[in-house]
Amino acid sequence: MIQGSTETTFYVLAVYFGSIGVKNTRHALGCGLAADAAGVLGAIFVTYLFFR
Repeated sequence: MIQGSTETTFYVLAVYFGSIGVKNTRHALGCGLAADAAGVLGAIFVTYLFFR
């Protein structure tokens, strides 16, 4: 599941930004990876609370 969400981040950067000609994706990449990390931490926290 983690690999799939990160793969989606890179897919969006490559396909969608490439189709409209965005060249500078530095901030989008950092924001996407930060959102993936927040999602992983949130999932771990919710799982911890559920099985506690």
